Amino acid sequence: MGRVYNFSAGPAVLPEEVLVRARDELLDWCASGMSVMEMSHRGKEFVSIARKAEADLRELMAIPAHYKVLFLQGGATAQFAAVPMNLLRGKRKADYVNTGHWAKRAMAEARKYCEVHVAASAEDRNFSYVPPQDRWSLSPDAAYVHITSNETIGGVEYHWIPDTGDVPLVADASSHILSRPIDVTRFGLIYAGAQKNIGPAGLTIVIVREDLIGSALPITPSIFDYKVQADNESMLNTPPTFAIYIAGLVFEWIKDKGGLAAMERINAEKARLLYDFLDASDFYATPVAKADRSRMNVPFTLRNPALDEEFLRQAKERGLVQLKGHRSVGGMRASIYNAMPIEGVQRLVEFMREFAHKHG
Repeated sequence: MGRVYNFSAGPAVLPEEVLVRARDELLDWCASGMSVMEMSHRGKEFVSIARKAEADLRELMAIPAHYKVLFLQGGATAQFAAVPMNLLRGKRKADYVNTGHWAKRAMAEARKYCEVHVAASAEDRNFSYVPPQDRWSLSPDAAYVHITSNETIGGVEYHWIPDTGDVPLVADASSHILSRPIDVTRFGLIYAGAQKNIGPAGLTIVIVREDLIGSALPITPSIFDYKVQADNESMLNTPPTFAIYIAGLVFEWIKDKGGLAAMERINAEKARLLYDFLDASDFYATPVAKADRSRMNVPFTLRNPALDEEFLRQAKERGLVQLKGHRSVGGMRASIYNAMPIEGVQRLVEFMREFAHKHG
């Protein structure tokens, strides 16, 4: 079988050009006689890879100089704990907006370190929307306000940036980072697991304003202390070297494609193709409020759930894979990250139309 159209939510599809280049450089990176996987993380070869990756990410996202960029491990889940350990800074409370599965996971972890105030919740409508800010109840004494800016499972995305005044805004942007331009200066901290829009699993990106680091809780392990990691240029221990290398290739690929503005244009078109089809169908349905639909993760259901397994079987025969929804919600989910070509979405819509005609 040749390459399939992989709609996995993560680890997710990577650009084919990146995979080909990594293959070609696997045994011998730039005439060094070594694979990147074999290099010392403190050697000049890998240091040059890491520095270029950071420089390209800063350029793509227009990250100001007074923000630190950290290449860490542990996934976004580790940051659920690292954020309160680093950002409480003598305060006892943090505000969280509950938009679904990953927001709840972040809140549960934060409760080990502070009082979590739920500033707003979408639970009243089964997490199918983003609560508008005029319904938020923010705490003036909060250390930070945390949002999950794209819920991978529920398919809910913020298409706006909350205004939290002088209280730092923190975002878990794992599943839509690099899909469109954002104003980094509106945030105190942005973190993201790499395995969706950046690279392979094993790397986590943290972008944090300098004035927010340096006052971690005394119990904070050094590996989770942003100031310690920043002072050591993300190399307190051996970093995920190959994942950083692949991420750097992805950053170059995005730049070659025209940057984040170009990514946003094609991502909007892919999402429109799929949502327009779903909206016109009485065989399929998507639960998310139109204004808050994710461009990256599109959940949908079949009118007759008894057909789910047959749908997945026939889709796989067409080279359309990883469409099964998360076990916590069921149904289907198409993740259409940057590296998913528009042809993949077109093929998916064609199959869905044929399947509905046959079984409707």
